[in-house]
Amino acid sequence: MITPTAINVRTQSRVVEIEFGDKRFTYPFEFLRVYSPSAEVRGHGEGQEILQTGKRNVGLTALEPVGNYAVQPHFTDGHNTGIFSWDYLLWLGENQLNLWQTYLDKLQAAGFSGDSGRDVVMDVAGKSCS
Repeated sequence: MITPTAINVRTQSRVVEIEFGDKRFTYPFEFLRVYSPSAEVRGHGEGQEILQTGKRNVGLTALEPVGNYAVQPHFTDGHNTGIFSWDYLLWLGENQLNLWQTYLDKLQAAGFSGDSGRDVVMDVAGKSCS
């Protein structure tokens, strides 16, 4: 298991920056919220995922450590049940561009194209550019 070497919450820019050795990822709060590993987002099995909408302006009120293996974010919409393991955060960072596009495509297909994230552009390193 790889562990972060640094974690920074940037409330004004609304991102969490996490370094895993020489790898650095920037996770917008909205991205973390819509990819929460909780049952509220993932459902209780394959194909039961629940599209999260209206999360464009979600904030982060706390980021609590869970043992030596994870963090638990507390979002301003009241969601706080997702536990993000280091492995999951690394996977999210490495796959962020594709995951973000998948999310935007699902929003559009569900008729929520203006709901979220259209003004957030990710560069190839996964950093928020807007």
